[in-house]
Amino acid sequence: MKIKYSQLFCFVLSLVLVACTTVKEVVFKTPVDTTSKHIEIQKKQTYQLQDMGVFASNDFDGARLNGFIKENDSTAVVVINPENVPINNSAYYAFSTWSTDPKTFYFKFKYPEGYSHRYIPKLKIENNWAILDSSFIFKKDSIVTIQLNLSKDPILVASQEIESSSDVKKWYTDLIKGKEDLVKLKSVGKSKQGRELPVLDIYKGAKKEKEIIILLTRQHPPEVTGYYAFQSFLQTILNESKISKEFLDRYRILAFPIINPDGVDMGHWRHNAGGVDLNRDWSKYKQREIKNIVAFVDEIIRKDSGKIILGLDFHSTWHDVFYTNKTRKGTSLPHFIEHWFAALEEKIPNYKVNEEAANSKKPVSKGWFLYGHKAVGITYEIGDATPKESIELFGRVSAEQMMSIILTK
Repeated sequence: MKIKYSQLFCFVLSLVLVACTTVKEVVFKTPVDTTSKHIEIQKKQTYQLQDMGVFASNDFDGARLNGFIKENDSTAVVVINPENVPINNSAYYAFSTWSTDPKTFYFKFKYPEGYSHRYIPKLKIENNWAILDSSFIFKKDSIVTIQLNLSKDPILVASQEIESSSDVKKWYTDLIKGKEDLVKLKSVGKSKQGRELPVLDIYKGAKKEKEIIILLTRQHPPEVTGYYAFQSFLQTILNESKISKEFLDRYRILAFPIINPDGVDMGHWRHNAGGVDLNRDWSKYKQREIKNIVAFVDEIIRKDSGKIILGLDFHSTWHDVFYTNKTRKGTSLPHFIEHWFAALEEKIPNYKVNEEAANSKKPVSKGWFLYGHKAVGITYEIGDATPKESIELFGRVSAEQMMSIILTK
């Protein structure tokens, strides 16, 4: 068969384009197998203790309840299992409960052997969230029991406030309303279960050759306090102050407000719908969520001659802490961390930065920024019980000082 030169040229060109868009893997010292694993999907239902007129339900996005069993006339066992194992000890729960008649009732939490209670219960009553008073929490050995006053009006009981994928969408939709000149809402594709993976592409004027800052959050579903810091941080960047206008005129932000929407809506302790910790997949990109994000970022860099200089990944843990890489020399911003932390301590009253520095051995995002892009990578952790007003302050000040330092680099 005779092939025309033009056909051959097009074929070769297509191969070149495919090669150019291939996602480059990043090598880590300690590889992690992020091939999809089996998960146990909780059955959505309303549990009924008919003889006591007490009910509990997991029939909503973000719920986690695997069993509800009568122990005695005043107590039920709340069974909470993870999506699969092994998994971090981040036992997440969320359920609604009510009764036919007003009564005091007790809920005893039961986790699989080797896992324990982590989160102080939060209650949503009449659309308002509050932390359960410690006088209603009882601990004997490793068993935690809580006391609630039930009625016909449901109470939502959860490890952290529920921020489902639809809640997140409402938040960023409201945030960017009227700011279409600064923010382009895009999708990098879909999750394993077909949920959107949104990104806010933020810049002023031309986008070509702008240096890039990447913001990530909700790799781990229950880590809502880190998400709140992300919210405050991004709101500050978009508040159209003098410094934010100048910053967005010179730099570009790629903000990913929910990386693991499947895990969030399924009420997972830590993993995605593939049963994998997404913050261990920043090497070979076996999971669709990370693969889509990396491909999108790589295409932005290639198409617009961009360069990543900083990546912040917002999480939650037991206490406030910044996880950093020890390697600073040779990165885009070799002195950023020391200047940023000094500014935070100066600008936030009675604040002391808690830093833990170690080069990433496992395939986490902060290592991907360093090894893959010679950029500064920081895991920005907020404590499980850090008050909301403190989170808002930390997020706002850290964004202001980040902009100030980078503008003067």
